[in-house]
Amino acid sequence: MFFTIIDLAVIDPMYQYSLQWFATLFGSSVDNSPKAPDAPGRIKALNDHFTLSLYDNVCRSLFEKHKLLFSLILAVQILFGDKLMDPLEWRFFLAGPSGAIDVPKNPTDWLGDLEWAETYKQLYCMSQLDALKGFDRSFMENNKEYQKIFDSEEPHNVDLPAPWNEKLEYFQKMIVLKSIRPDKIPLAVQNFVTEKIGS
Repeated sequence: MFFTIIDLAVIDPMYQYSLQWFATLFGSSVDNSPKAPDAPGRIKALNDHFTLSLYDNVCRSLFEKHKLLFSLILAVQILFGDKLMDPLEWRFFLAGPSGAIDVPKNPTDWLGDLEWAETYKQLYCMSQLDALKGFDRSFMENNKEYQKIFDSEEPHNVDLPAPWNEKLEYFQKMIVLKSIRPDKIPLAVQNFVTEKIGS
């Protein structure tokens, strides 16, 4: 968590946090977090209290536009610490597809050819991830189902066509959403953070 806040200086050099400040904040959580009779309960209470305390204290010094980004990075780092985040999925979410790809004929009547080329590139590359194997074919065969997501005012809340909605974790669904409606990723990130570490 310390390195998460240190990395904020990359976003804006004004964001500077010392190890001494971090240690003091942690000591405060040790004193003020709820006590528990057993070690696992105490560790969970301490982790929860410290995470919220760190978030509140750091957010006081962030520009509004950077608070959601910090929330996402904090949630992802916690998931990495618990070995619940796939590094390849995280990398794809951040960087997107790479390399030249032969784009097949547009099977949709709701995406223009330029949009289709970009969407297919995303679909093809995301289908190389273990959890999303075959997604590109599914999209092409059932593209009318995905049009509902494209046309929705709240695509981040629309279920994916079967079997993907049950098969994918929320972060993997965000990767799909990024290929269809990238403009709604901030709202999806809010849902993701709320699901993983709370509102």
